[in-house]
Amino acid sequence: MRIGSLHMVSRYQKQLNDAAEEQAKLMEQSDGQSLHRPSDDPVRYSNWLRYSTEQNENEQYQKNVEAGKSWMQRTDGAVSGMADIFKTLKEKTIQAAQSPHQQTDMAAIAKEMTAKLHEIVSLGNSQQGDRYIFSGQSDLTQPFLLSEKKVARGIPKTLDDQQSKFFKDTNVSGRMKQMLTLQGSDGNEYYLDTKSGYIYSYDFMKDGYKKKVAAGQTTVNPATDSVGRLPSHPFNVSENFLNTGQIKDASTNPQAGAHAGVDWKFNHTVNGKPVKFTLKTIEQQIVKYQGDFKQISMVKKNGAVEPTADTVNATAKEIFGEDIFDDENSGNTYSGTAALNDMLTVAEKVNSSDVNWLISDGVTLADESHNNVVISQDHIAARHNVYKGMSEILGDYATAIKQDISDTNSTDVAKLAVQMMQASAIYNMSLSVGSRILPPTLTDYLR
Repeated sequence: MRIGSLHMVSRYQKQLNDAAEEQAKLMEQSDGQSLHRPSDDPVRYSNWLRYSTEQNENEQYQKNVEAGKSWMQRTDGAVSGMADIFKTLKEKTIQAAQSPHQQTDMAAIAKEMTAKLHEIVSLGNSQQGDRYIFSGQSDLTQPFLLSEKKVARGIPKTLDDQQSKFFKDTNVSGRMKQMLTLQGSDGNEYYLDTKSGYIYSYDFMKDGYKKKVAAGQTTVNPATDSVGRLPSHPFNVSENFLNTGQIKDASTNPQAGAHAGVDWKFNHTVNGKPVKFTLKTIEQQIVKYQGDFKQISMVKKNGAVEPTADTVNATAKEIFGEDIFDDENSGNTYSGTAALNDMLTVAEKVNSSDVNWLISDGVTLADESHNNVVISQDHIAARHNVYKGMSEILGDYATAIKQDISDTNSTDVAKLAVQMMQASAIYNMSLSVGSRILPPTLTDYLR
């Protein structure tokens, strides 16, 4: 068969170009990667893309976890400091309630307690960089603000465990079970169950209910145990108090009009005598919260979002709880400062040497406030440990992903060296053979 020179030249050029292309591909792999385009190996390239995506996600999750650990470490430190201070406040409250002191001694204890509460406010305004760690998602806003002047605040009646159990059917729900203190025109204190509207005397709350329990009564019977009931119930806390407990007056524009807040009154007959009830208050500083209660989440793995586990911040409500002025029955929004303002009340009661109140209410209130902070501290520590564990898991996962990428895309250096020498030899031999068998010109071929 006669083969024309054009066909010979064309076929030779194609084979020479194939050899050059193979040599070029092998040369590309000298950078350590065996895959540079999908056509190199579609299946392996697809696996490499998937592993690369997982690696990028893993790196982002590792950054999230490290940021979360740093945030929670700062939060844990601040809350631990608060817990220690609340423990001291509890001890000071017990000291003031149990031992006889001179007025100067009580004033000194109250001054120390107030200073400790100022420290808690400072810890509450702690920052991570330029972000306030207790402001929720409004982290550029300073969260806690202590009033310069004293204001009139309602006085909560905090029930101890025995009282809470006895009043369980009518008492306000929530961690701190409280009533509202009323002042009677007869000179006696009374306590209002804001949820049911029933009013109980000081004597019944102190010792009277104990006699009922001793007689076999397990829960309160408002019809016989109370001194009366408001005509409209439940009592609307939000119409009379701000969520910080400050009583409403002309400056705070109470919504209910002239008969709310400082002007609230209720006339009723007690033991055959007319008594006018008013809302009892105490002059004290208050703390206001200016942040929000939203969570800050730093996702640490694929899958469904876990708001509880992924949350790195602690909200003011979690730390300082709620009281009768901002719980779910009050009609107010959460204050975020309940325990702080309640303990400022305790400090004022210490300053005024109201030992009876400290024994019946102050110690219980200080104990509840301390417990609430400790519980919040435990939650933060638990989440911190989760992030620490996840950091180790992500580190191991990163190592596995790198190995998968290496197995899929890395070049076998020894094998590549042999292949490159073979390709180079084939290319050079092709050039040498071509120079001998291909006619340089048409004239040489025709000779």
